Amino acid sequence: MKYVVIFKAQIKALDEQYFQTAQLLREKALNQFNCQKFEAISEQDFEIALSYWNSLADIQAWHHDAEHQVAQQLGKEQWYQSFSVEICKIERHYAHSAHSI
Repeated sequence: MKYVVIFKAQIKALDEQYFQTAQLLREKALNQFNCQKFEAISEQDFEIALSYWNSLADIQAWHHDAEHQVAQQLGKEQWYQSFSVEICKIERHYAHSAHSI
């Protein structure tokens, strides 16, 4: 994984349509647009999502996907008070697991 997209949002109101859309788009990004991994967490009215990618071209293609565009518009109109997106290059990665041998 060479890039991480960091999505941060101030939540306005999340409804059932949001949760269904988020699940469908997550699967689509992973299965059709070469997203390598997706992680998200929310606390109170703040959400952060990290998606990992191998190329900027894949990120760009995902950004322009028609269903993703509709979800982005719904996010602006209904789900989020504000949001930001950062695209970062991963220079190094470290990990530790207590279960490692």
